[in-house]
Amino acid sequence: MKKILAVWMALTLFLLSAGCGAATAEMPQEENSSAAEPAAPAAQADVDIDLTALSSTMVYSEVYNMMNAPEDYIGKTVRAKGPFAMYHDEQNDNYFFAVRIQDATACCAQGLEFVWAGDHTYPDDYPALNTEIEVCGRFNTYMDGTQQYSHLEDATMVVSPA
Repeated sequence: MKKILAVWMALTLFLLSAGCGAATAEMPQEENSSAAEPAAPAAQADVDIDLTALSSTMVYSEVYNMMNAPEDYIGKTVRAKGPFAMYHDEQNDNYFFAVRIQDATACCAQGLEFVWAGDHTYPDDYPALNTEIEVCGRFNTYMDGTQQYSHLEDATMVVSPA
């Protein structure tokens, strides 16, 4: 099983280096269906990496690369779409929000953390867990103790229509 996974990852990385990671597509603006009125996502020209325009395999691979080589992505504007996820660190009473990126078979998932721009309160201003959202923000890293994490800063969030 490990050999199959290694071959699959090598093939995926090869395809990404062949130019698939920069694919973009025109996307119609979606209206927000939540009570909160977040800003619209960044215009297509302002997005460096549009994960919404890639296949599920390519999206998962690109996010995998972002987590393993974050220095290559710092400062780039990233757009992603998927189910809303939240983690509550009870020890420090911190909330972390993410868009969940799944692979093609939906057996594996990777969260892409984001910090929604503006003053928002959880749970009042946020969608229900697993609600389909689109986020767009500037990729950056931060340290928490000795651990480095990645997230999208100053992100916009739009709830996909039901």
